[in-house]
Amino acid sequence: MINIENLTFGYHKKQAVLENLDLHLKPGHIYGLLGRNGAGKSSLLHNICGLLFPDAGTCQVAGKNPADRSPEFLQQVFLLPEEIYLPNVSIKSYLDIYAPFYPEFNRDLFFQFLTEFEIPVENKLQSMSYGQKKKVMISFALATQAKVLLMDEPTNGLDIPSKRQFRKIIAGIIKEDQLIIISTHQVKDLDSLIDFVLILEDKKIILHQPVDHITEKLSFKQVMSLDEIATPIYSEGALKGYAVVAINNKQEHSRLDMEMFFNAVLTEKQQILSQFN
Repeated sequence: MINIENLTFGYHKKQAVLENLDLHLKPGHIYGLLGRNGAGKSSLLHNICGLLFPDAGTCQVAGKNPADRSPEFLQQVFLLPEEIYLPNVSIKSYLDIYAPFYPEFNRDLFFQFLTEFEIPVENKLQSMSYGQKKKVMISFALATQAKVLLMDEPTNGLDIPSKRQFRKIIAGIIKEDQLIIISTHQVKDLDSLIDFVLILEDKKIILHQPVDHITEKLSFKQVMSLDEIATPIYSEGALKGYAVVAINNKQEHSRLDMEMFFNAVLTEKQQILSQFN
């Protein structure tokens, strides 16, 4: 559904933010896009939805060139940005204005999500807190039923119960013909949600792996002493001993710790990536 080949992008002809980047994504999956501050995650999302244009290379989304901004393309792609700016209108007025742009928009779903997020339908957008506005826009984004849904730091501004509700809603909404990319620094919010991990580093996607493949190659453990692990790759001090990423020689089952995995990739990049070559 998303096919990117040798994409290079930079701002105002300055040094490239993305360079010779390749990425091929299929529908039916939730992708977690991870990277350092300034790595180019938002730039990549904006190239995918056609708000920014490649300096070189190609980007095809659902068979369309995003840079053309055709109505057929825009009806099937939705970007939820990190920073949201909303007009001073009621939720219902916002819905009446913007929902018609999306042919598959489901008003019942929208109001269902608002109920789950405990947002009063009568509210005016500008009278709400940042977190409440974020919940409205998450609800709107999901109700579009767009084939490609891009979310940039969607859990920023959400409290802990709302983050749990966000994960529940996202997990229940994905369809076989849809693709979701969630870019975030709050990686613990994604642990139980995504099924593919993308890591953007050095202007490229350096890792693109399904979660079950990561846990097949690596084990994530809590140990009292590092001597307990025969092949540790990365460790962090924990409340009781150490949290460890190790080579999974014994084919043990463990749960992916997204934050620790990301830190391990950045710290021991070659050793981690060699497990997937």
